[in-house]
Amino acid sequence: MNAFVQSLRLWFAPQRIRSEGETPDYRFSLANERTFLAWIRTALALIGGGFAVDQFLPELSWGVRAGLALALLAAGVLCALRAVNHWMRCERAMRRGEDLPVSRFPTLLSLAVAVVAVAMVVVVVFGWEGG
Repeated sequence: MNAFVQSLRLWFAPQRIRSEGETPDYRFSLANERTFLAWIRTALALIGGGFAVDQFLPELSWGVRAGLALALLAAGVLCALRAVNHWMRCERAMRRGEDLPVSRFPTLLSLAVAVVAVAMVVVVVFGWEGG
């Protein structure tokens, strides 16, 4: 738990990372930042998709619409939180000269998006309507 709290503190005080190890080549830090921004764009797209499902598919039954929207919104929230955590972990690893951290999150996110996509295909094919 202590490591988690320290990690969380770095989210809000990234200048503390500078006290660890040596400064990496700036190109690597900038690449890490671009990756962070790509994750944030993905999070925004998922959140936008969640709102779109909720607002623009009123003919779906409430349960189906809410379930799909909430799944997309939750994935967006997790993606945004994971973005900052991954950025910080990679920056720390580069400064320490360690291997970059590995993560199962991309696989989990892909599976979640695939499940929602399959559900949407079912909705489109069978046209579940509210009642």
